[in-house]
Amino acid sequence: MSTETLHKTPLHTLHLELGARMVPFAGYEMPVQYPLGVMKEHLHTREQAGLFDVSHMGQIRLRGADAGRALERLVPVDIVDLPVGMQRYALFTNDDGGILDDLMVARLADDELFLVVNAACKAQDLRHLQQHLEGVCEVEPLFDSRALLALQGPAAARVLARLAPEVTGMTFMQFAPLRLLGVDCYVSRSGYTGEDGYEISVPVEAALMLARSLLAEPEVEAIGLGARDSLRLEAGLCLYGHDMETRTTPIEASLAWAISKVRRADGERAGGFPGAERVFAQQRDGVASKRVGLLPKERVPVREGSVIVNARDEVIGRVTSGGFGPSLGAPLAMGYVQSEQAALDSEVFAQVRGKRVPMQVVRTPFVAQRYYRG
Repeated sequence: MSTETLHKTPLHTLHLELGARMVPFAGYEMPVQYPLGVMKEHLHTREQAGLFDVSHMGQIRLRGADAGRALERLVPVDIVDLPVGMQRYALFTNDDGGILDDLMVARLADDELFLVVNAACKAQDLRHLQQHLEGVCEVEPLFDSRALLALQGPAAARVLARLAPEVTGMTFMQFAPLRLLGVDCYVSRSGYTGEDGYEISVPVEAALMLARSLLAEPEVEAIGLGARDSLRLEAGLCLYGHDMETRTTPIEASLAWAISKVRRADGERAGGFPGAERVFAQQRDGVASKRVGLLPKERVPVREGSVIVNARDEVIGRVTSGGFGPSLGAPLAMGYVQSEQAALDSEVFAQVRGKRVPMQVVRTPFVAQRYYRG
């Protein structure tokens, strides 16, 4: 896309005013960094609070008495028993068990669900929902009517409590309708950085006012996509289209925890989602390769796409995300390796510009997650 055809979020003028370097991302012109720079933005979020514009993501509302049961037929997650005021991480799967997208699902009311899906997938996700839920519940896209902000970091609760004191009583994955600056918003205590924080769905017309108000607080800095990526990588969180995609199952992606207990092979509502038979077979029999954390033993960033080999120079996988972790103070990566090489502490090698870089298979997250669980 040319810059003329890229979409713009409601905060576009604010990004330019703040001196952001703008780049194309998922069809939008988005800030990759501000004058502070990626390294300092990353560390500031870990130490204080960062404000992210994530309005490019897709917000969708489902309405209907059977909305939860209908959505369960598309995801391996317990939606029927999801309490009002809570949200869960979910995966859309295809008939082969591959991941079509990952998303957040919140229950607004007994007959109302609120979904947040990835920006690059939101059009196909909307069609997927309309195709499978038509006649069962109302599927309402909110792409043009709502913006989405993420306030992340150890000071996030203190900052947002100045606008809505009740946010301090929320715990990780709680979701609530709240008024901020006189505006009706949806607030979840969650995020994509591994830090405590909130995601705020706000009507488009109020987004700029809310963003300016939050940025006026002394603890808050604007943070771009560059630091968002390094923060989520340190937290061991997947990026759709990189660490998982349509040919990757939840088992291969090391996301078996995202299959709710009641939806597993021995659960009360076992299966019933696309590709369940293959997913259950992989749980039972194992997989050829799986996603692992990787720590390069040299201070050489190992980037996405790098080939992974064993000690005999046989190709055993590839890197799907990689770079430098500012909080870790070292390079880090995630990727897929053959299962026999996936044991913790196994040594593998990345091919970087003709050189073999030794890497150790490690547990994720690389940096401890600090979600507030009460």
